[in-house]
Amino acid sequence: MNKTLYMNGLKHSWKLLVIFAAVLTMYYTIIVTMFDPQLGSALLELEKAMPELLAIVGMRTTDTTLIAFMASYLYGFIALVFPMVYAIIMANSLVAKRVDSGSMAYLLAAPVPRFKVAFTQMKVLGTGIFLLIAYATAIGLASAEISFPGELDVGKFIWLNVGALALHILISGICFLASCVFNDTKYSVAFGAGIPALCFIVHMMGNAGGAIEGAKYFTFFTLFNPQGIIAGEAFSYSGIVILAVCGLALYALGILVFTRKDVPV
Repeated sequence: MNKTLYMNGLKHSWKLLVIFAAVLTMYYTIIVTMFDPQLGSALLELEKAMPELLAIVGMRTTDTTLIAFMASYLYGFIALVFPMVYAIIMANSLVAKRVDSGSMAYLLAAPVPRFKVAFTQMKVLGTGIFLLIAYATAIGLASAEISFPGELDVGKFIWLNVGALALHILISGICFLASCVFNDTKYSVAFGAGIPALCFIVHMMGNAGGAIEGAKYFTFFTLFNPQGIIAGEAFSYSGIVILAVCGLALYALGILVFTRKDVPV
């Protein structure tokens, strides 16, 4: 890894990280405070009124515990979408945008091997994803402890976030690979953003049930099963491993492609 390039990448990504962290703070703190273990929350009442609408965004639960509430209302949509958008933006800017603008040619002209350049950019992206999920974990724990001391199953909540991290390793791996394959940012974004977005839309529509319910099982989002994780289902934990391994493989493939491809000067 090139330390100078790595620090430069973090320097240019911190503002974006702060923005997404602020958004996660808002949603986590508000939604956690809406949990009411005695009377039932407003969101649960809304679920009864519009079950299909909330099911589309993964907000559906029959469990009244705090961990189940957070798994449904935070890890069915909020914790999936915002880190995904961050990955799309950052992956494109780290490689494809540099190639498209011509700045990558100057970087490669320096005595730094291509492999080291690609690996460093991968580390910048991976660090950002890790920091976002770690922050979400911290703000979730803090919000739950402040509002409902001792109510949250901390162990299962940690596993929820490990699963979310594995999912976003895969998503960012797709984005990084697209950024390494294409020299034009419009194609990098089209594939890097298009594939995860399409899979997420199919997954959401499948959650609503009906004729296309089975389609969600053809997307990688199905491997992240928050309800299965808190229920202790073995397959849900296996899904975490599959997501992480596939994501790392995509990262490795992206580095290999970038190392061997022609970069326009």
